[in-house]
Amino acid sequence: MLSLASEVEVLARFGRALADPIRCRLLLALREAPAHPADLAEELGISRTRLSNHLACLRDCGLVVAVPVGRRTRYELADPRLGHALQDLRTAVLAVESDRTCPDADAKGCC
Repeated sequence: MLSLASEVEVLARFGRALADPIRCRLLLALREAPAHPADLAEELGISRTRLSNHLACLRDCGLVVAVPVGRRTRYELADPRLGHALQDLRTAVLAVESDRTCPDADAKGCC
């Protein structure tokens, strides 16, 4: 059963998803167009197993959906507005000190 997440939960899920560079690249690729896992794995240069784990995370976070197409599955952003949000984040200018890192930079995890 699907439910709507609160504003804070949406931001937290989005942040956790973006915490991994592969998931960032995956979201940017899906921002361009829906795609099948084999094509995404090739485009990102990663194994299908690794891709599958990242797609599962993004599905669990509610950011992507799996769409059955015949005997295959295509992935796409769960909401077109996510593409706009990714574009806004991609082009945002951050004020970062070059000798500092985020305190949570080493934290791993998924939604």
